[in-house]
Amino acid sequence: MACLQQGQALICYSARTMTISLISLLVAAAAILARARRPQSARALFILAGILLVAVGCGPLPALALKDLQTGYAGVPVSSWQPRAAIVVLGGGTQPVADTGTLEVPALVYGRIVKTLELYLQCKHNGKACIVIVSGGDPRKLGTSEGKTYGAVLVKAGVDPADLVIEGRSLNTWQNAQFCAAWLKDHPQDQVLLVTSGLHLRRSILYFAHFGVRALPERADYVGAGLTPLPISFNFVRMDLALHEYAGLVRYRVYEMLGWNIQAQRPGSV
Repeated sequence: MACLQQGQALICYSARTMTISLISLLVAAAAILARARRPQSARALFILAGILLVAVGCGPLPALALKDLQTGYAGVPVSSWQPRAAIVVLGGGTQPVADTGTLEVPALVYGRIVKTLELYLQCKHNGKACIVIVSGGDPRKLGTSEGKTYGAVLVKAGVDPADLVIEGRSLNTWQNAQFCAAWLKDHPQDQVLLVTSGLHLRRSILYFAHFGVRALPERADYVGAGLTPLPISFNFVRMDLALHEYAGLVRYRVYEMLGWNIQAQRPGSV
């Protein structure tokens, strides 16, 4: 079994992913309909399953989904640094190391560390007061929060410990926004930059805005799909990552409509 971390959500893949499971269900339903002597319905489901297998496995569908999520967040140098700037980096899981028993930043999200350090050094170079807020708890109960693990790496890379704030309680993106907003309300900043993976930015910016934080998006990495003549597992995993983000966006809208979300704050109020 392999696992990927998206935000604070752990997505694990064995032989099947979400999309492969859906295709399998379509094939199973088609077989049942065929046995029930409903050939037209069975044929339609078989064709649909085949189309999904090719569209996802060969890359065009995940490529479109990922492009839609990440477009508009290209890394652009900060045009002007304000006197007090907060750089918020969202955790993306921790990786247990078998031979040492320690936790490390996963390879798939290490770009967030690099981007955060880049921004911090730019801010310092411009002579501004710079705070790095590392947000992430311990959703997998591994013993150390993502915030603490990432913070240690950032300090080794050159971030002044006095400029580091660890938010180590959040277990998901919603709580990232909620707890960071609470800290920022007590420690007002002139500028907030939000660092996370490209496909995670749209949902993250939405959640932070809900809690009154108008953050500048900073894309740490870009996730793409591979266009191949035959279906490959790589593309099914990428499709599931995109679906996870779209599900979070839809859930937010539904909860807002039903009044289940915490009351929104006016954007820019924090």
